[in-house]
Amino acid sequence: MFFGLEFKTKKTVKELRKNQSLTASELADKLKLDTVDILKIDNQRLRDISEPLRSMLTPILRGDYMNNMTWL
Repeated sequence: MFFGLEFKTKKTVKELRKNQSLTASELADKLKLDTVDILKIDNQRLRDISEPLRSMLTPILRGDYMNNMTWL
């Protein structure tokens, strides 16, 4: 089975962002973009977004950034 395939094909950026409990402004801060840019791509599927932006979005929307957190 291909486990990462559903992540890219069916869900919109808004659904993936909500699954990570991120607002548009929080996601924009993590990517160092404007909130307006995130709102423009919110209703598009992840696979329909151009490559430079998609490669920046994917780790955050998957939750990879949480793996590096150290809990004291």
